[in-house]
Amino acid sequence: MEFAASVHVYPIVLAIHLSCIALFGGMILMTNLRLLGWALTDYAVSDVVGRLRVWKAAGFLIMAACGILLAGSEAGKYYANTYFWVKMSLLALLGLHALVFRRGVYRNAAQLDDSPATPRQAKVAAILSLILWIGVVCAGRLIGHHVLN
Repeated sequence: MEFAASVHVYPIVLAIHLSCIALFGGMILMTNLRLLGWALTDYAVSDVVGRLRVWKAAGFLIMAACGILLAGSEAGKYYANTYFWVKMSLLALLGLHALVFRRGVYRNAAQLDDSPATPRQAKVAAILSLILWIGVVCAGRLIGHHVLN
C-alpha cells in the first residue's frame, strides 16, 4: 500500500509546482505589463505591485519548495541535464535582477505613480523580468522533456 501511495507523490508535487508557476507567472506578467503601461492602466502602479505582492510571494515559495523536491527526487538525472543548469543560471540572474531593481522600482512604486511617464529603469526591469521568466519556464519544460527521454 505504501508503494502505491508513493507513486502518486511526484505527479502531485509536479502538479502543485505547475499550478504555482501559473499563479506566480500570471502575477509577474501583470506586474510587468503594468510597468510597461500595456495593461491595467486604470490602476496605479503601486496598487498593482502592492496588491499582487502577497500572491507572488506565496506562489513563489510553494513553487520553489516543490521545485526543490522535484529536483531532489531525480538529482542524478537533473545534475546531468544542461537545461537544468540553464534554468538555475536564469534563476540566479533573476535574483540579481531583484537586487538591482528592488529599491528603484519594486519598492518605489508610489513614486512611479507620480511620474508623468514610466521611468526607463522600470521598463527595463519589466522587460528583463519577462525575458528571464520566460526563459526559466522554457528551460524547465526542456528539463522534463530530456529527463523522460
